[in-house]
Amino acid sequence: MGMAKIKSAPKVLAISSGGGHWIQLMRIRPAFAASDVVYATVADAYAADVEGCSFVTVPNGNIWSVWGLLRSALGVAWLMLKLRPDVVVTTGAAPGYFAVVFGRLIGARTLWLDSMANAEGLSMSGRRAQRFADLCLTQWRHLSGDGGPDFRGAVF
Repeated sequence: MGMAKIKSAPKVLAISSGGGHWIQLMRIRPAFAASDVVYATVADAYAADVEGCSFVTVPNGNIWSVWGLLRSALGVAWLMLKLRPDVVVTTGAAPGYFAVVFGRLIGARTLWLDSMANAEGLSMSGRRAQRFADLCLTQWRHLSGDGGPDFRGAVF
């Protein structure tokens, strides 16, 4: 009689920038209950929101600073190589985009959940991440469509 293979919980990287992106990520925490989760964001102060969980910070970046974007990309790439997550979940912005891109490169399943604030269209990061994400979701039904993001509800 052979030994049964014990299936371990998937390793999830839940990553976002700060502010509203982080709040949206925190609102979907129950989805990670059966997973081995590492939370990542741009400021140490957010660790209090996930007390008792694995938490790391990554450099933030935005379109106004090429150096900031480069630092963010390198920080997220290093994190991805170190963690080797099975799944990447993000609510944006730049750190989430880089996590989706690098996650795809290492074979992780990737999910982009665009912010509730983007009612007129996908965010810039979301539009770019869409081609790398296994699943790209909008929180607005009227933004979903063929070849576009899917709508599965909103996070309140």
